[in-house]
Amino acid sequence: MAARYEIVEESVDGPYYLEKVLIPEDSEDDYKYDEVTIDEELSIPEGEEDLETAVKAVQGQTDATECTTQSQRVSSAKHAIPKIPEVVDDFVRNYLVKMGMKKTLDCFQIEWFEMIHKGLMKTDHMELVPDVYTRNQLLDNELKNVQRERDSYKQAAFEAGETIVKLQRERDFHRMQHKRVVQEKNRLIEDIKKLKKHYASYEPALRQLNEKYQTAVRQKMLVSLERDRAVSQVQNIDSSLHTAHSSPGTRKSANTAQQREKIQKSPEKGAHLPCDNFASNDAIKDPNKNTRHPKDSEFPASTRVNPYLPQIKALSSLNTKSANFSLFKSFKAHTMAVSFLAVHPRKMIVASSSDDQLWRLWGIPEGEMIMTGEGHTDWLSSCSFHPSGGYLGTTSGDTTVKIWDFAQGRCVLSLEGHIHTTWACSFHSCGDFVASCSLDNTAKVWDLNSERCRCTLRGHVDSVNSISFLPFSNILLTCSADKTLSLWDARAGLCAQTFYGHKHSCNYATFNTTGDTIASCDSFGVLKLWDVRNVSAMVTMDTGPHPSNQVAFNPNGRVLAVASNDGTVKIIEVASLHTSSLIAHEDAVQSVIFDHKGEYLLSAGSDGAIHVWS
Repeated sequence: MAARYEIVEESVDGPYYLEKVLIPEDSEDDYKYDEVTIDEELSIPEGEEDLETAVKAVQGQTDATECTTQSQRVSSAKHAIPKIPEVVDDFVRNYLVKMGMKKTLDCFQIEWFEMIHKGLMKTDHMELVPDVYTRNQLLDNELKNVQRERDSYKQAAFEAGETIVKLQRERDFHRMQHKRVVQEKNRLIEDIKKLKKHYASYEPALRQLNEKYQTAVRQKMLVSLERDRAVSQVQNIDSSLHTAHSSPGTRKSANTAQQREKIQKSPEKGAHLPCDNFASNDAIKDPNKNTRHPKDSEFPASTRVNPYLPQIKALSSLNTKSANFSLFKSFKAHTMAVSFLAVHPRKMIVASSSDDQLWRLWGIPEGEMIMTGEGHTDWLSSCSFHPSGGYLGTTSGDTTVKIWDFAQGRCVLSLEGHIHTTWACSFHSCGDFVASCSLDNTAKVWDLNSERCRCTLRGHVDSVNSISFLPFSNILLTCSADKTLSLWDARAGLCAQTFYGHKHSCNYATFNTTGDTIASCDSFGVLKLWDVRNVSAMVTMDTGPHPSNQVAFNPNGRVLAVASNDGTVKIIEVASLHTSSLIAHEDAVQSVIFDHKGEYLLSAGSDGAIHVWS
């Protein structure tokens, strides 16, 4: 007995469902038996002919045949059965199944079958759901998607349009700015050309003003000389009046009193006395040959021997690597640049001068502050200890040289006579004299007892940048921006020797401890060593291109320290000329100095700090 299946398709892409099952009556006459062919795979080899093997082989062949037959029937049914529209109830069921609404599907099934069982469901009036409905839904969804895409494209196009408008506005703005910048550039070019022409027209006037300034400086110097002469004449008149006081009423005394009154009324105009018993012609011509002041000091003999030479020889005999230094201590000394360092003659104390108008004393190597002094009205350029260690000399941009007493804690003497910035000062080893140099192209030797200038050293044609006494002698060493070094006799105020060789402004020069060698440095970092007995330089070294601000010998004279404007301290071994650098400062190094035994090296710079190297 064979069953016949009728399969109805839901829709174009929908599932198939079983509509009817027909079972025909038995008829063996019409039944056609399939012919069974002998398959070689069913052949059982000899020696394995048993019942179980045969049954398994037959069952396997039967299953494969049924599967093939069934698949052929299904495929033929798909092609043969026509498409039947879906009914309303099947549409509802399929929809609930697709949406996964199982509870609603159960309720629908229960109510549906109850109504069919009771006969309340009239299936004759039920209509079919056309495929057009489903297709309309699909098309509606597609239409909604297309509309959303259209809206998004419209929004993107609108934003793109706004961006284009914005970019066009920015383009127009930048074009306008570019045109404005071009116009301003052209205008500036024209202004620069006009300024160049204007500046060229001012050059003759500037040269004329410079000539007038130089003339005024010379006149001021001449007036100062005349003033000194007048003061000396007044002193001579005072002494003459004192001697003639015993016989008043004479005609000579009356004339002297009248002359004195005239000089006191106009000392700055260079009033002269007639050549009489009170002032000679030589005194009027040369102020340095005037009658001595009662408190004037005497220069010591130049043949004195340096008492520290045995100690220097002892230091020279030590076989130590004195050029190897490492940073030992750093401390902030001033709020502004430190311009100079000076070490105490006997104690481990160092003095510092600064652009903040202050000088300070520090204990080394720990760096504790001992004393602070103020009184200058401008920045300080240098400082120097008195040989006794109880006084300090300072120079400043206010054109003065001040002497400070540590015991009293104040300035005890202010020396005025320079007409420009004073750069440096140096005490004579006897302690009665101090020498100073200035931007006014001169150097002066001051007597601390009579508190007056004993002589003015004139010979340099540019700023005198440093000055120092040769230890235990009357020889002065100066260096100048005119690229020369000079040796002077402090007693006569005359230049004894001049050294030529630097090609740039000489910033500093100093003696070694024995006094037979001079070291100098210039504004291009060139360092030279000179033999005092020979005019030419012994050694020339280039440590540039940055300027060298100061140079210092260690006590045994074997090592040189150079303060460089590139923020380093350069250490040079004199014998081998080997150079090394000490790096710690954040700005230019202005000053370097060794202690008494050469164990410590101190450096100070524009960063306001003092570094101690050991």
